[in-house]
Amino acid sequence: MNIPSELKYTKDHEWIRIEGDIATVGITDFAQGELGDIVYVEVETLDETLEKEEVFGTVEAVKTVSDLFLPLSGEVIEFNSALEEEPEKVNTDPYNDGWMIKIKISNPSEVEELLSSEAYKELVGA
Repeated sequence: MNIPSELKYTKDHEWIRIEGDIATVGITDFAQGELGDIVYVEVETLDETLEKEEVFGTVEAVKTVSDLFLPLSGEVIEFNSALEEEPEKVNTDPYNDGWMIKIKISNPSEVEELLSSEAYKELVGA
């Protein structure tokens, strides 16, 4: 299981890469493995400002649909449109080509509440 040490994580299995006041968000390798083959990613919150842990979209696998939760409060400024044609990128490369959204962080202090890679490994038993 791939859990990059430079990223932060949530208990809901989202990862977040922070670069200044912009953060890239996706689901973890563990999450995509649990869901199985991803067939659709839906994000209808583009250009909306959401609070931490609000639902920003859904991911649909062959057998289930799961909500996606925002790791930090902020404005959803970009959606990875490549996922419209190739949602399987979430399965094959969850931390790079399979990213889902970018947000403009509105409350940087919330970063301290995210999990480190070590804490996430403990959460999922890796």
